[in-house]
Amino acid sequence: MDKYGFSDSNDISNNSSTCCIAAPTNTETFASSEPLNTPDIAALQLLSRNLESVFESTNSDSFYSDAKIALSSGREVSVHRCILTARSPVFKNVFSGLKERGAKLELKELARDYEIGYDSLVAVLAYLYSGRIKPLPKGVCVCVDDNCSHVACRPAVNFMAEALYAAFTFQVSELLALYQRHLLDIMDKVAIDDILVILYVANICGNVCEKLLAKCIETIVRSDVDIVTLDKALPHHIVKKITDYRLEFGIDKIENRGFPDKHVKRIHRALDSDDVELVRMLLKEGHTNLDEAHALHYAVAYCDAKTTTELLDLGLADVNGRNSRGYTVLHVAAMRKEPKIIVSLLTKGARPSDLTLDGRKALQISKRLTKAADYFKSTEEGKASPKDRLCIEILEQAERRDPLLGEASLSLAMAGDDLRMKLLYLENRVGLAKLLFPMEAKVVMDIAHLDGTSEFTLASINSNKLNAAQRTTVDLNEAPFRIQEEHLNRMKALSRTVELGKRFFPRCSEVLNKIMDADDLSQLACGGNDTPEERLVKRRRYNELQDVLSKAFHEDKEEFDRSAISSSSSSKSIGITRPNGKLTGSGRGG
Repeated sequence: MDKYGFSDSNDISNNSSTCCIAAPTNTETFASSEPLNTPDIAALQLLSRNLESVFESTNSDSFYSDAKIALSSGREVSVHRCILTARSPVFKNVFSGLKERGAKLELKELARDYEIGYDSLVAVLAYLYSGRIKPLPKGVCVCVDDNCSHVACRPAVNFMAEALYAAFTFQVSELLALYQRHLLDIMDKVAIDDILVILYVANICGNVCEKLLAKCIETIVRSDVDIVTLDKALPHHIVKKITDYRLEFGIDKIENRGFPDKHVKRIHRALDSDDVELVRMLLKEGHTNLDEAHALHYAVAYCDAKTTTELLDLGLADVNGRNSRGYTVLHVAAMRKEPKIIVSLLTKGARPSDLTLDGRKALQISKRLTKAADYFKSTEEGKASPKDRLCIEILEQAERRDPLLGEASLSLAMAGDDLRMKLLYLENRVGLAKLLFPMEAKVVMDIAHLDGTSEFTLASINSNKLNAAQRTTVDLNEAPFRIQEEHLNRMKALSRTVELGKRFFPRCSEVLNKIMDADDLSQLACGGNDTPEERLVKRRRYNELQDVLSKAFHEDKEEFDRSAISSSSSSKSIGITRPNGKLTGSGRGG
């Protein structure tokens, strides 16, 4: 294509960064190896641009798209069966059995071994339409770290790996060769942990990526990647090949070949089963301890956030300890990109200023792993914030070390010593946070164990004597409220939630303060000179506001819970998606 000047855009460019991909120079791309004259070149360029415009306008009915490709994220790409059938034998086979107009293909049914993202899919489909590598949208191959060259950071590696696999899946040989050559060219700039991503995909592609596979294995063999990480990230036969090479080169000792001893394995298996009590029992045997087993590192990388919290609560592990590669637990948490785990570690004393052996903080690790397009994506109120951005905001706030403020807001201060009004204020504030900032609220509520206490409402204030049917109407004058242990526990959990919110999400906290301190809300706080009637009116108004917030929240809760479950199931570990749902790998490159 270079030879004939047909491809007038051979770069995958993205703002200040450019992932340069040279187009194939062999004549096998064309049906004939005869030179093309100038009119032929101009005609081909015009045809390319016309077909490219058809793909870019597939949302318009005027271009009569007759099929869709659906991604697991819910996004869809409209396509034309005739074009894809002519360009890919895979699509020809798939569409031969689909006769109806508007047929929908599930991408996960076409690409079963590795998840292809939207941007990678669109890049490969655009090539099938136009025969050209088109520029990418802003921020696709760019991470959030301003000091990164973006040549080989995780977003760039992820895009290339996904595009490589898509080209393999759709049997676009020239595009597959092009991406493979680019990955080989930047291999020396890719972080060791990110090479695991490339190695995993190259292994799927098999013989057509033989050179890439061999280069990745050679690099990993000479690296410091431990056997536990390899075992989580790669197929067994690849791990065996790496360990055999290390043994041959004298990198691993023959007696253990880098594997953890049986006592450490038992602790890891207990953590895999989310059985922290079993871990406690194994520690009593005295064969090892949590630090020697790097148990906290393991839990942070591969286990549920609840398991990590329970392990931290044992108080038996050094929260700033390092593993064999020099990573602290917070470094591993930044690679995992799970906000709840990061906040849990910070509240237990993890130091955000600690550096890796190559001089990175947890914040930089998190930034290098985060795609700029995702980080700067606007979020509407009531919608979950991107988890990647949440992790960065938490670590940034931890590095600032801003002191906690006293009262949450003016409204709470005006409540004075009235514990009932404080409790109502905190309930309404947290309820409002769940509405406006669901992901942030979920993080701090889980850490504060707020779900473990009973929700407080005005209808519950006389629960000592009234049954459920009688609580709908309560005379506050005749049945004065008495603070009880469950109310104090609830207030403690709510206060902890508000404090954590102020500490790690000051932006959200400021918004909530402004809303809660608005005139119509601040006027509801009870003063010392209020008459019983005025206090009753204010309490009833508080109850009305609480009902409004509760109703709005529960209307949104079902959808949010589904998205939260979906996102948590895809982040059981670090970086690369495995067929079994596990993830592994981290990011340093660029």
